Amino acid sequence: MRWEDGRRSDNLEDERDADTSGGSRFGGGGRIGIGGIIIVLAVSFLTGQNPLQLLGMIQGANPDTPQQTQPAAHTAESEQQKDFVSSVLASTEDTWGTLLPQYGRQYEQPKLVLFTGAVQSACGSAQSAMGPFYCPGDHKVYLDLDFFRELEGKLGAGGDFARAYVIGHEIGHHVQNLLGTSAKVSAAEQRSSKTNANKLSVLLELQADCYAGVWAHHANQQRAMLESGDIEEAINAAAAVGDDRLQQSAGQAVSPESFTHGSSQARMHWFQIGIEQGDLNACNTFKS
Repeated sequence: MRWEDGRRSDNLEDERDADTSGGSRFGGGGRIGIGGIIIVLAVSFLTGQNPLQLLGMIQGANPDTPQQTQPAAHTAESEQQKDFVSSVLASTEDTWGTLLPQYGRQYEQPKLVLFTGAVQSACGSAQSAMGPFYCPGDHKVYLDLDFFRELEGKLGAGGDFARAYVIGHEIGHHVQNLLGTSAKVSAAEQRSSKTNANKLSVLLELQADCYAGVWAHHANQQRAMLESGDIEEAINAAAAVGDDRLQQSAGQAVSPESFTHGSSQARMHWFQIGIEQGDLNACNTFKS
């Protein structure tokens, strides 16, 4: 992926050294990563408990143990990753700033917050174990750079465009928020059974995958950023974070009714539609 010659975004907020007391370091200071996510998901599938509640229970398991947050290590690697994120974020700004008005909406540039371990957002306290996320309450994307290491090391999805796909997916949620899709889905989820709410969540996530593809399609047209193997990296990342793949990694039987993000096949499929067609109208995952 050719990203070094791109401009850098002014909307990157670096909070890696911020005090995140009550954060994600437990007991001896260990951090929950992808392995922790898999364990939490496994318990959630078996018990039916909200995985966020389980994370809170883990955090409160040792109330007498001081929770210390270490300053982020600003290594050469992490600073290069920060530079990469800033470049990709700028590319999403340029692409959506041009593209979204064609669909009748102006694009509002979101902030992207880098954090370590835990962070406070308008959507509440969040931990790196949850992975990158978008908060519609403050129009910000939150990312712990350690996720990229987990993505490659534990999920086998390496490469710069795999990381770019992750960012593009979260920005896709921002586009959904601007278009009013997120609010409609949230309202429908409140009126639905758990199974149907999960189905709606899957459709929303798959659409964000498609929007990530739409961004990549137009960004590549704008400045030929894609190199050989890049698309395969993104598709591999989409497969790696499929619900069925995570369930299998947790040693559980695949349970489609509990999916919240979509199967590996579905996530790959919708990203490919987005990058091949470059059209938001082609990303209507809600169409029966």
